[in-house]
Amino acid sequence: MRRVLQSEKLFLFSYFLTTIAFGTVVLYLPFSWGGSERLHLVDALFTATSAVCVTGLITVDTPTYSTVGQIIILVLIQTGGLGIITFSTIYLARPRGRISLIRHRIIRGYYLESTGLSTMAIVRRIVAVTLSFELIGTLILFRAFRTSVPETRLFVSLFHAVSAFCNAGFSLFSNNLEGYTTNAAVSLTIMVLVVFGGLGFVVLQDLAATVVVKKRRLSLHSKIVFLMSGILLVFAAGIYLTFEAGRSMSYLKPGHKILAALFQAVTPRTAGFNTIPQTHLSTPSKTITMLLMFVGGGSGSIAGGIKVNTFFIVLLMLFQGPDSRGEVTVFKRKIAGSRIFLATMFVLKALLLLFGSFLALTISELWAAGHGIDVFPLVFEAFSAFGTVGLSLGATPTLTAVGKLVLVVTMFMGRIGLLALAIPPARPYPVHVLDYPQGEVLIG
Repeated sequence: MRRVLQSEKLFLFSYFLTTIAFGTVVLYLPFSWGGSERLHLVDALFTATSAVCVTGLITVDTPTYSTVGQIIILVLIQTGGLGIITFSTIYLARPRGRISLIRHRIIRGYYLESTGLSTMAIVRRIVAVTLSFELIGTLILFRAFRTSVPETRLFVSLFHAVSAFCNAGFSLFSNNLEGYTTNAAVSLTIMVLVVFGGLGFVVLQDLAATVVVKKRRLSLHSKIVFLMSGILLVFAAGIYLTFEAGRSMSYLKPGHKILAALFQAVTPRTAGFNTIPQTHLSTPSKTITMLLMFVGGGSGSIAGGIKVNTFFIVLLMLFQGPDSRGEVTVFKRKIAGSRIFLATMFVLKALLLLFGSFLALTISELWAAGHGIDVFPLVFEAFSAFGTVGLSLGATPTLTAVGKLVLVVTMFMGRIGLLALAIPPARPYPVHVLDYPQGEVLIG
């Protein structure tokens, strides 16, 4: 079992590390850069990692790259996004007839049941669904951008459609989408692509099957994803309207305020686009944004974060509490104690990784370099990198080379590391012939 897990993790890491290395080299070459000065190698590495991990954080303005460089970034986003959703969905949905008994036990130990499809059929469906959403998004954005970018409209539309569905947050505009705050066609299209990209292929397949087969019900997994996504969307939009209606959104009409609040509620999970400057938000709004970035989207999706499923299980455990068998009940279904334990451990590991990233940033920027950066932007950037979101308070471009490398590692661990952590540990089950006496430890 341990060898199977190690080979799976090794292949997972190798795929993304190789893609990042290739992207770094190509972006560093002169034909990829359109600026007056030579691109720094660290900035090329940062951009490649951000694109492959579909984050969207940048140290240099994306429009500064040449057309070739922008195409490379687009390819890296698509490669990284498809790679992530393919790996996670195959673990979610591999058929039991095509894998070994050991691997089937590993998958069942953490993920959903089989969908009855072969691995290649799953990959083909993933690619088909992804390209379909991106094509539809491109066509709608092509019409929406008709007056603003008439010359490069097709490429700009394609770039933003792919970036939105892959939850990447890269934009070919220097101010991201702040110029389209009141443009409903652009905002709604980006939001729909982000939401569907963050639901997960398993949920999309489940939803399609439920619509086609009227008597079929949504799985527990899909119900939790829809419930939590809806709650977080409405809750966050209400928070943003409350704190920003008279502040960063004061110049907007009532209808545009609602549109901007909804967009701001969607983008931290985990898209990274913005129609309102993040630096203009109030402190409570920024704090809620960090929570949304930490939670992320649905399991098996392109979105980052700890995922809404994990967050839901932990909340259920905290507020409902487990029964005598260590289980919790939701939607007339039992969630096993082992699943609750795995969700809790996953959140704790995520918090530990996030804390390590923030600590490293404080050392590199505040202690070693002595930069006069406020602590709050560093926390925000760490959350954004870890959740692979891409929203920024402007601190990322000003970081030292060491600080940028810290965020590179944070983005990689927030994307690939969490996916690897989701694979159960390779521990044999011990046979307790002789055991230690039980001890008592005070809690709280």
